[in-house]
Amino acid sequence: MAPALPRRRLLQAALFATATPAFSYAAGGGSAAAATLPAPSAWTLRPFELKDVKVGQGVFAAKRQLMLDHGRGYDVNRLLQVFRANAGLSTGGAVAPGGWEGLDGEANGNLRGHYTGHFLTMLSQAYASTGDQAYADRIRTMIGALTDVRAALRKDPAVLSATGKFGTAAENVRGSYQYVSLPAAVLNSSATITLSAWVKPTHNANWTRIFDFGNNNTRYMYLAARNASGVPRFAISTNGPGGEQGLNGTAALPLNQWSHLAVTISGSTGTLYVNGTSVAQNTSMTLNPSSLGALTNNWLGRSNFDDPIFAGVYDEFNVWSRALTAAEITSLQSNRAAASSAGRGTLASYTFDETTGGTFADASGRGLTATLRRTWGGPSHAGFLAAYPETQFIDLESRTSPDYTKVWAPYYTAHKILKGLLDAYLATDDARALDLASGMCDWMYSRLSKLPEATLQRMWGIFSSGEFGGIVETIVDLYTITGKAEHLALAKLFDLDKLIDACAANTDTLDGLHANQHIPIFTGLIRLYDATGEARYLTAAKNFWGMVVPHRMYGIGGTSTAEFWKARGVIAGTISDTTAESCCAYNLLKLSRMLFFHEQDPKYMDYYERALYNQVLGSKQDKADAEKPLVTYFIGLTPGHVRDYTPKQGTTCCEGTGMESATKYQDSVYFKKADGSALYVNLYSPTTLTWAEKGVTVTQTTDYPREQGSTLTFGGASAAFELRLRVPSWATSGFRVTVNGSAVSGTPVAGSYFAVSRTWRSGDVVKVAIPFRARVEKALDDSGLQTLFYGPVNLVARNSGTSYVQFGLYRNAALSGDLLPSLSPVSGKPLHYTLNGTEFAPFFEGTEDPTHAYFRRSEPKVVFGTTDSGVNNPARSDGTTLLDEIWAGAPFSTKAALVSRVQSTVNSWVSAGLLAQADGQKVVTTAQNASYVS
Repeated sequence: MAPALPRRRLLQAALFATATPAFSYAAGGGSAAAATLPAPSAWTLRPFELKDVKVGQGVFAAKRQLMLDHGRGYDVNRLLQVFRANAGLSTGGAVAPGGWEGLDGEANGNLRGHYTGHFLTMLSQAYASTGDQAYADRIRTMIGALTDVRAALRKDPAVLSATGKFGTAAENVRGSYQYVSLPAAVLNSSATITLSAWVKPTHNANWTRIFDFGNNNTRYMYLAARNASGVPRFAISTNGPGGEQGLNGTAALPLNQWSHLAVTISGSTGTLYVNGTSVAQNTSMTLNPSSLGALTNNWLGRSNFDDPIFAGVYDEFNVWSRALTAAEITSLQSNRAAASSAGRGTLASYTFDETTGGTFADASGRGLTATLRRTWGGPSHAGFLAAYPETQFIDLESRTSPDYTKVWAPYYTAHKILKGLLDAYLATDDARALDLASGMCDWMYSRLSKLPEATLQRMWGIFSSGEFGGIVETIVDLYTITGKAEHLALAKLFDLDKLIDACAANTDTLDGLHANQHIPIFTGLIRLYDATGEARYLTAAKNFWGMVVPHRMYGIGGTSTAEFWKARGVIAGTISDTTAESCCAYNLLKLSRMLFFHEQDPKYMDYYERALYNQVLGSKQDKADAEKPLVTYFIGLTPGHVRDYTPKQGTTCCEGTGMESATKYQDSVYFKKADGSALYVNLYSPTTLTWAEKGVTVTQTTDYPREQGSTLTFGGASAAFELRLRVPSWATSGFRVTVNGSAVSGTPVAGSYFAVSRTWRSGDVVKVAIPFRARVEKALDDSGLQTLFYGPVNLVARNSGTSYVQFGLYRNAALSGDLLPSLSPVSGKPLHYTLNGTEFAPFFEGTEDPTHAYFRRSEPKVVFGTTDSGVNNPARSDGTTLLDEIWAGAPFSTKAALVSRVQSTVNSWVSAGLLAQADGQKVVTTAQNASYVS
């Protein structure tokens, strides 16, 4: 009997049987028919496209403009450099961005390509939002280049001709992984020999080979452009590095200049010449090419060791079966070999005059044609597209432990590229982008579908190396366009069952996991639920969200410390300089938004407001820069932390998501019911919505959060629908709505939506009042460590001290419970206040001031309405103080209500032996005599 198929394989079979194409597209350049992502039937709400929501002046517009300017001004050829280099194409002299998007960045640039994907998404969102053709032009430039890159990767490498020392030369671009392979007979086992080359190095990496003839790292003969000391080195060995007989130069070869190198071996003498001058001689040599025997690796530009590929340009390469004289070497300095006294090489002679193809003719008369090759061969599938070889993907399949210097999240990088391509297609209708995206998924399916289930589970469970970002979400999105069954089957191949099953069972196993490796998994699971109806996906996502919010969330909406999660409920105990990785907030916003499409629980939009108005806005510096997007990686919450807007070596993941965030601030301001019966206003932000299906416009005028409310003005056609206005969970009193000046009946409830149903007509005006109040939020594991909010805005203390500052806030608390009267406003600076000489400012301001997001609460005395009772403020064993318990009863409708609360609380504390009766009476009397802000 045949073994039962695993669940995933059965599902794949079912998918292949039922899937039908939803969309056909042309694979060539130009435009395809317009396409948008179809909304899943499971979504009870639908988003509006970015083009439907225009951003007005306010806190978002200013930050967005900085990013729009950056996107418009940055040279996209710099981003394309690493892709073109990998394909062996001309880079046009462009310099890669560096950092994570270059060969010299962290972990050897093993993540390069990811940032280019982010940039494509940013440009796509910028074009969708503004309609500015400049962004579309840049997108098409990038798509055209990536199309050329894939085409080049599909073929054997071709010569990249360049201007040579004497004529035409062959360039080897750094990052191309290309080299020249010579036939095995090239050295002809000659005991006496001369090897000569004209080279122009373009990079100073040590140990890159001008030539290397050998079988392995035991038997070989090489000439390195630079040794560990930075000078040329020739060596020959039959016993590895310990047995080398060598010649070392005396000075480094200059970069971007032609240099001539020659090596002669005759008898026991070996000589190294640089630019016609003998720079080293060894008269005790016992080895020569005849000592090496038959050799299989005869290479120009490649090492028999794990050394970098030579980056630079080759002109002539000649090999003679004799030792040239010094005069003949001199003659080569100003002539081609054929015109010199030495003549062409007798064993091999390559002039590199070819301008097409991938072979080089031998002019020695021996017919030893050389071939241009890649170290890694070539792609396993025609759809492969990346800025590095396929080797990282191959290595991951057998890897059992992380090592990001070898394998750094290749499927994560593939996701960023794939998402950028899909977004480019949706923004510009360029069919080439869709073809590239579809091809990438075809390639991934061809790799992953062949792997055993156990291998996939192991891969996705490896920290960093197995990280795959939001690739599942993007693959499912692509599937809704292509209809290819393989694409949906591919999405399911990323299931990490251990994580999914635990979260579906509401078992919290997040302690010790890398946060951003796992958050985007759940947006993918929701999209899989949308496509398959498999309930455990959605259940897992909902439960996961509840494990992070609020149990691992800082006040600004961020999560993680040093990129990882700690135990549930530990906040104060995880605060460090490396808290709140910005990517985490970006992905939690996406997850919250997607969950809200399925279930309109206001908690998701409450979180969205918190993270957007605080961490996301605050992660972008309020400063223009042509070179950098100026976005944080971590936001340290330690006392006195100064934000770093140029993190690590640059072009990091968080700078990538930061570019995206700043060009889609408006994506969740409004949603509509799937049947068109309601419009949700989730965020108060100056925007203009065009609801095309209704023929209605809604213009929201506000300076929120500097203004405590908003005005919505209707235009266009008349239409009947329910307007659902979010009542923030912190808006516990005073939320009011008027329509055309008349109050709307009903009782708004904090943490809900307030509905107004009517036929809306052009000119209707809805005013929403949302009174703010100052309040604190306590760290879950330390009630004395607190952060201050005013409405949706986190207020941070600007103080250079590196210890938690102490503040009391009850001294002039209002009857409403509002703590703001205890602070003094700063004239001319909205949302700025001072307390005890320290200025508090909105977290969202992207400055480089040292800040304290958390402070130590200190209320040593019982004070009401600025009147000190003279009584110490006692505390329970859990840290709750007398004043905490009194003010927990706010808001108070009258002073008498507050005094009554004071009396009952004092009585309780006196009865419990926590407060002396005489002191209790002083407290009550002080409360009775004090004056309060209402």
